[in-house]
Amino acid sequence: MKEIEVRVPAGRAQSYRVVIGHGIVGQVLDRTAELLPGRRVFVVTDANLARCGHFARLVGRRQVESYTIEPAGEISKNMETVGRIVEAMEAASLGRDTVVVALGGGTVGDIAGFAAAIFKRGVAVVHVPTTTVSQADSAIGGKTGVDSTSSKNAYGAMHHPSSVLVDVDTLASLDARQFNSGLVESVKHGLIADSAYFEYLERNIDKILARETSALEYIAAANVRIKGSIVQEDPTEENLRRVLNYGHTIGHAVESASNYGLLHGEAVAIGLVAAGMIEAELGLGNAARCARVKNILERLVVPTEVPEGIEPAELIDTMQRDKKAVAKWPRFILLEDIGRVYSKAGQWAVEVQREVVEKVLHILCRQ
Repeated sequence: MKEIEVRVPAGRAQSYRVVIGHGIVGQVLDRTAELLPGRRVFVVTDANLARCGHFARLVGRRQVESYTIEPAGEISKNMETVGRIVEAMEAASLGRDTVVVALGGGTVGDIAGFAAAIFKRGVAVVHVPTTTVSQADSAIGGKTGVDSTSSKNAYGAMHHPSSVLVDVDTLASLDARQFNSGLVESVKHGLIADSAYFEYLERNIDKILARETSALEYIAAANVRIKGSIVQEDPTEENLRRVLNYGHTIGHAVESASNYGLLHGEAVAIGLVAAGMIEAELGLGNAARCARVKNILERLVVPTEVPEGIEPAELIDTMQRDKKAVAKWPRFILLEDIGRVYSKAGQWAVEVQREVVEKVLHILCRQ
């Protein structure tokens, strides 16, 4: 096993450790009891995790209070689900001595983390991410939240976990689409922070897709190192942490416009392609770099164009309500080169003319 510490600045939250290994799901509750003695455990998971056996491996013979999100997926990522979880915790007579254990992918982590943030004005949460996207990204950094009827992650809170335990063996239960789409966040990390890591992904993509344990542990550690270092510098997303949104502004709009028919990673893949095209339009990138990014995404068998039926005007309308929008227009993260983000006047999220964005969207929508 490998342990990486995420050092959150004093006054924000406690620092915490991310444990990475294989076959460790059954150790989670014992480790949690050591870290947070005397706490009552409340497990939040979803129907998929209950069916595949991860929940049974987590709890073993223990009797624990729990809530299963059903149906699984983004469709349940809303305030109604959070309300039901909090009411279930109330019904179990839980108090401030509770620790919420979030067992699942990014959706479960976001929902459970938000419930933990607001229950009794905040209780501890431990993340046990079971998907490629949550192990790479969403379980680290303390972002929690749910969607509104018109935009993604409209409601939420910053609530850092007490611990994160990454068991790469849990990825075996994912189908190819879920597994591959989640790897887009790993590609993003290489693009924004580490060209050598991006090259590792290019060279070892076949081993990763074959789910070789050593490769999965390597990318899990690399992702935690990259995201953890950024979170440490900017835990509440005042400036630097915004680089983690590379590809997400257009990606989130596409995801919403698809009515969540696209997985998060699939939508972000389209967003990465769009960002590369914007960079080329602005003279920050070129066709060769765009082709290199598109090539690795195609090897992951994720979309690189906007699905038919989604119009540029719909995407523009959604982006105007982006939570990072200023005067109803979002700011964009852009690259100078692979592994290096562009900044302007000390800001990492920069303004891009609407005409440039519309031109790129028309190309990606094949109009």
